[in-house]
Amino acid sequence: MSTRITADYVIVGAGSAGAALAARLSEKPGTTVALLEAGPPDDNQFIHIPAAFSKLFRTEYDWDYSTTAQPALAGRKIYWPRGKTLGGSSSMNAMMWVRGYAADYDQWASTAGPDWSFQKLLPYFQRIEHVEGATPPGDGANGPLHISRQRSPRPMTSDYLQAVSSLGHRLERANQYQPDGFTQTMVTQKRGARHSTADAYLRPATKRRNLTVITGAHATRIRFTGSRATGIDYLHGGQQCQIDAGREVILSGGAINTPQLLMLSGIGDADQLTHHGISVQHHSPEVGRNLQDHLIAILSYEADGNTLADAETPRQLISYLAARRGMLTSNVAEAYGFIRSSDTLELPDLELLFGPAPFLREGLFEHDGHCASLGTVLLTPRSRGDITLASPDPLAKPLIDPRYLSDEEGRDRAAIMAGIRACAAIAGTAPLAQHLGNYLQPLVAPGTPLDEVLDMCLEHYAHTLYHPVGTCRMGRDDHSVVDPELRVRGVDGLRVADASIMPTIIRGHTHAPSVVIGEKAADLIAG
Repeated sequence: MSTRITADYVIVGAGSAGAALAARLSEKPGTTVALLEAGPPDDNQFIHIPAAFSKLFRTEYDWDYSTTAQPALAGRKIYWPRGKTLGGSSSMNAMMWVRGYAADYDQWASTAGPDWSFQKLLPYFQRIEHVEGATPPGDGANGPLHISRQRSPRPMTSDYLQAVSSLGHRLERANQYQPDGFTQTMVTQKRGARHSTADAYLRPATKRRNLTVITGAHATRIRFTGSRATGIDYLHGGQQCQIDAGREVILSGGAINTPQLLMLSGIGDADQLTHHGISVQHHSPEVGRNLQDHLIAILSYEADGNTLADAETPRQLISYLAARRGMLTSNVAEAYGFIRSSDTLELPDLELLFGPAPFLREGLFEHDGHCASLGTVLLTPRSRGDITLASPDPLAKPLIDPRYLSDEEGRDRAAIMAGIRACAAIAGTAPLAQHLGNYLQPLVAPGTPLDEVLDMCLEHYAHTLYHPVGTCRMGRDDHSVVDPELRVRGVDGLRVADASIMPTIIRGHTHAPSVVIGEKAADLIAG
């Protein structure tokens, strides 16, 4: 057993929420904070080069999860990459900064109280965001996380936006309170390089002597004294280690790892825990339940040029290294917009994405040649899944079952099919249409009926957009896993601060609200 460490606050997970939380708590002199991260430092070059993020898939920087077989998706197991390094998934995502809708946060407020409404959370967005070129100073200009326009978007992205405009969709600026059109993507980049929460929060904070960051630290169990969480057991360099928390333990491992650690520590459904031989600390049946995710289906086409096909050429590398310009600054998904699957809906339920690049077979298949991809995202899924233990071994991966498209009425499938059809319509509209050729995904013969193409696209190629949430739901009701102050019900000295606490998924991307959760958690904890 190695030497035990003590800190006032022990945080598990250095991702979008955990990095922000650790930095904010350590701002107070005299308060000691320890941050445990299972992965290595974020020192891989592909982390920092925006267009290279998919090269991190299935490496040591990735938890490399897969779901159980999904009946609605041709029985496939869907690959779920999750960041396993400082910055978490903010160090390997596509850098899209999409706040979502004010109405989504107001929905949180309906179950978790008014402090989670959009108006109450808006100051946190403003505290976080350093929007390049924002005026006046103080209005999104001075936050730690740099949000910028893309430096070198492809000309085909402009053609995409012209095509959607000609179909009657509005072009608008990004991150309005109620988006209702299309825009170029705002990205978490600083001078053309990725700007993760490790860059924004941890780099400055680690200069403080009261913050300890330990990488390669895989948490195995929350330690309790009676009903109070008093520390964490973790593996580090092959040794079993312990760290004591003088005040609180905060879990920021995300929608998969946080419920897994709770269950390994005896907080979860008592029957399941007993089945695995785990002593029950507190019976909390909703731990791991309420799993929601954004499903995306992508149509990819051969293209005639002006794509990211040449991003890895020496010329582009020189452009990136010398001036932080060129194709390597691309986040790939260079434009997006929101539409409704039905005119009867008050708010959009679909997001459409455009990338002047291939994103084939879950981003795991490379293509030599020009390609463009149009995807649709199911924003408000009715289907719910869960995270359960496969084993009491803390190093074993949990079982992930999102139950995609499983709602009894079939509304999820109908909605996303409407979105794929909308993508096909945009691809056939000038000026984009003149650049596109045959399908690369799905790979079908020319002349295949459109309905067959759409069905195949969904069932054989749809995958996650990397936004799992909801598995430690917050609420005012006794059945919620955490209360509105993020305290785990049934025990003391333990909170959760990550995407798992979201009662419902937002119409947007989960990076932005996850950082907000980290910031707000710091205020709740520090008072």
